Amino acid sequence: MKLMTIFELAAKPDSELHALYRQAFNDAARGERTGQDYQNALATLANIRRVLNSRALRP
Repeated sequence: MKLMTIFELAAKPDSELHALYRQAFNDAARGERTGQDYQNALATLANIRRVLNSRALRP
């Protein structure tokens, strides 16, 4: 999986972020724990959570 930055993710709507989250989760579940795809999937998951959480804090 390609690593997606917070900047890239911030431009996407919530529905797409949820779909990307599901994809990254599945990629992480299938990947070898020592592989680069696994590390990228985990970092992407964290970035998606950060973007979604920052949106939830807005009034």
